[in-house]
Amino acid sequence: MGLSGSLYRHLQKISGKLYVTREKEELLCYSYDATGASFLPDAIIFPGSENEVARILRLASKEKLIVVPRGAGSGMTGGSVPVKGGLVMVTSRMNKIFDVDENNFLVRVQPGVIVSDIHKNVEEKGLFYPPDPASSSVCTIGGNIGECAGGPRAVKYGVTRDYVLGLRAVLPSGEIIQTGVSTAKGVAGYDLTRLIVGSEGTLAVVTEITLKLLRKPETIKTMAVFFDSMQKAAKTVSGIMKDATVPRCVEYLDASCLDIVKDSLSFDLPEGSKAMLILELDGDINSVEKDAENIKKLCFFHGALDVLVAKDQTQAQKLWDARKTLSQVLYKIANNKINEDIVVPIDKIPDMVKVIQEIQRTSGLKVVSFGHAGDGNIHCNIMYNKTDKNESERAEKAVDELFNATLSLGGTITGEHGVGMTKLKYLPLEIGATQIELMKGIKKVFDPQNILNPGKIFH
Repeated sequence: MGLSGSLYRHLQKISGKLYVTREKEELLCYSYDATGASFLPDAIIFPGSENEVARILRLASKEKLIVVPRGAGSGMTGGSVPVKGGLVMVTSRMNKIFDVDENNFLVRVQPGVIVSDIHKNVEEKGLFYPPDPASSSVCTIGGNIGECAGGPRAVKYGVTRDYVLGLRAVLPSGEIIQTGVSTAKGVAGYDLTRLIVGSEGTLAVVTEITLKLLRKPETIKTMAVFFDSMQKAAKTVSGIMKDATVPRCVEYLDASCLDIVKDSLSFDLPEGSKAMLILELDGDINSVEKDAENIKKLCFFHGALDVLVAKDQTQAQKLWDARKTLSQVLYKIANNKINEDIVVPIDKIPDMVKVIQEIQRTSGLKVVSFGHAGDGNIHCNIMYNKTDKNESERAEKAVDELFNATLSLGGTITGEHGVGMTKLKYLPLEIGATQIELMKGIKKVFDPQNILNPGKIFH
C-alpha cells in the first residue's frame, strides 16, 4: 500500500520531521544496493532509538505497511532493496558503541555502527573482533548480522554468527525481545540469536548486539605468493591447510584480477604470474616466524614462482587495498557484472577453477574470480553488458552453470552475501521443499502479515 498523509504525519511524530522524508531525490538514494537493482520506497525513516523502532513497527503492523530495514546498502544480493515499496528504515542514527567489557571480552553496539569502527575501538584496548568483510569501512554491524557476513579472516576465526552472543530486536508487531546471553555458554531454549543472524531483515529489526571479542594477536605477517597457473595456486591452498598451519587469511586473485591491480602494487609481478595468493598469519612472534618459513617452503614445493613477505604494515596494506577494491574496479572490464559468492570444499577448489575457466570459454564472456580460498569461498564475477540482450542471456546461462557445478561439488550458492532477491529463484536447487516450507513457517510466526522485508529469500 502507499503512504497516506495521516500515516506519514504519524511517522513524523515518532522520529521527528527531520528524520522522515518522501522527497524523490532521497527515495532514489535508498532505492538500491550494490547489485544496482532499484525500487522506489514510499518513504524513508531514520529512527534514533529502540523505542522509536518499536513504535514504527507497531504502527506498520496496524496499517499493514511494509518496512525494509537498511544499514549502509552495501549488500550484494538486494537484501535491503524495497522490492515492494513501503517504508525503508535506516539505522544510521543508531550508531553507539555502548561499552567494551575488557574483563569478559564483550562489546555492546547498536546496529548502525560501522564495522571498522568496532575494529579500531576494541583494538585500542588490546582486543580483537575478527569478522572483516571487504566493505568493513562502510558497512554496518546490523547489515553484517542480517547477512551473516564473513570476510578474509573467516578461514581461521569464523563468521559473524560465531561472535554474536545476544541481541535485542523488535518484532514486526512492535514487541521487543532479548535473545542469547552475555556469557561464554548458554543453551536455555531454542537459539533465536542464530535464527535472526543471517535472516536478512525478514524476521525482526535488530536494535542492539552483544559481540564476543578475542585477545588481539601479538603480531601479523602478510605474504604474497605468485603462480603461473590458477590450478597450482588452488592446490597449494589445500597443501597449506593440510601440511602447514591455518593462516588467518588465504585470499586468491586470478590472472584477470592481477591485470587490474598490478599498477597499484608496490612491487613488480614475477614474469608469467597468472595467480596470486595473499596469506596472513597471526599469533605470537616465534610461532608466526616458524609458520611463515614452513609455508614459504611448501609454496615453492607446489611450484610457486616467488614468495614475497611484506616488509612493513604499509606494504601489507597496499596488498589488502588492491584486494578489497577489486569488486569496484572490475567495471574497467565491462559495464555490468553478476557477482556470485559460491563456496566449495577446499579440496574441490581446483575443480571449481576448471569449471570457471570452461564457463568463460563457452560463454565468450570475461569471468573473473577472486576470494577467500582458505574456506573455499570464491567470488565469481561474470562481466557483461546489460543492454546487449545476447550478452545478458549468456550471463544468465553462465550463472545457471556455475550454481549447478557448485552444488555437484558439494558446495553452496552463497557463502556470505545471502539470498536476497537475486538468488531467490536458485534457493530450491540447494534446499529441499520441506526445508523451505519450514522456513516459511518460521517467517509466518515472526511476521504473520509479511510486512518485514517481503520478497526476499523465497517467494
